[in-house]
Amino acid sequence: MLLAGTIFLVTLILVIWQPKGLQIGTSAVAGAIIALLLGVVSISDVITVTSIVWDATLAFIGIILLSMVLDEIGFFEWAAVKMAKLSRGNGHLMFLNVLLLGSLVSAFFANDGAALILTPILLAKMKYLKMDTKAIFAFLMAGGFIGDSASNPLVISNLTNIVTAGYFDIGFLEYLQTMFFPNLLSIIASIIVLWIFFRKSIPERIDIDVLPEADSVIKNRVMFKISWWFLGLLLAGYFIGDLYNVPVSFFALGGALLFLGIATYFKATKPIMTIKSAPWQVVWFSIGLYVVVFGLKNAGLTDQIAQWLVALKAYGKEVYIIGTGFTSAILSSIMNNMPTIMVMDLAIDKTGDTFLAYANILGSNLGPKMTPIGSLATLLWLHVLAKKGVNIGWGEYMKVGLIVTPPVLFIALLGLL
Repeated sequence: MLLAGTIFLVTLILVIWQPKGLQIGTSAVAGAIIALLLGVVSISDVITVTSIVWDATLAFIGIILLSMVLDEIGFFEWAAVKMAKLSRGNGHLMFLNVLLLGSLVSAFFANDGAALILTPILLAKMKYLKMDTKAIFAFLMAGGFIGDSASNPLVISNLTNIVTAGYFDIGFLEYLQTMFFPNLLSIIASIIVLWIFFRKSIPERIDIDVLPEADSVIKNRVMFKISWWFLGLLLAGYFIGDLYNVPVSFFALGGALLFLGIATYFKATKPIMTIKSAPWQVVWFSIGLYVVVFGLKNAGLTDQIAQWLVALKAYGKEVYIIGTGFTSAILSSIMNNMPTIMVMDLAIDKTGDTFLAYANILGSNLGPKMTPIGSLATLLWLHVLAKKGVNIGWGEYMKVGLIVTPPVLFIALLGLL
């Protein structure tokens, strides 16, 4: 356990710290190779991990690739301007609209898509609207929070969802039916708690007349019109694929490549540049980090967690579900939600109570918001902001995360009872 834990800890530190620009995938693969060489994991473990995460990883790449093409068309900028215009200059209504927009983007383009694509657009618009520092911080923190707290409704809404749905063979429709209500509670609770926390920082009036008309930011009108039909067909494809047990990555990545081809035909994008700029490091990150985590499983960590969960069962189903969610949340906030989701999935599998998988997802999606290291989406979000000259310290972040996250998670978990 000590050796496996040390390898995991060093790997995680390198992933978070990224010394001298070291890529997250490189650090994760290096950790996996060391774990393999030292006998913490075996070749068969690597094959097992790859079989678990390949669909999720390829689907994630597809979702981000699709988001990038839509961004080049001006789809998300149009949505952001439209959202601002609908507020009619009311700061509190704009705050609500930002959270609703973040919820929609997170649901259909994953929480990482919201972090990578929507964050810079919102930041640019807020600076354009001459918001003060307090207001910008409030809107950015709220937008970052909703990106994870609303990433529960669909299998494709979060990498953790795809991994867990694949591991427990949960269908697209079955997943939606179970998680729709908890996700709705999560969104409502997030909006209320975030508004209470930031209400004094939100300006009463915002001069939206300085913004351009929404239609003027569209860069390719033909592709913009096509995108709505395409997204509808893609969503239908996920449900059809569910009926025939087709991997979600077939539609996510296949659809993204098809959309890229259509966009290239209408000269809306440069395909080589788009493909090159896709987050391919996430592929190596997912496989590498999960191999390192499998070493913790081999060392007995999942057995210990399973015993803890079974102990909770004695106090009733409510405590069992809520306790599982908060266990995932606390682990995610400390060791990142990517390794947590696998460790908890393996532990839940040992308990035989697979319905806990949904509590694990809620905990792994919401719990990371307590600390800056909790999720890949938060790390990407902080990186995007830092590149734009906005640096949010750990203390600043955790003052919000530690207060806002627990009540929202508790309310969301109630939706599973």
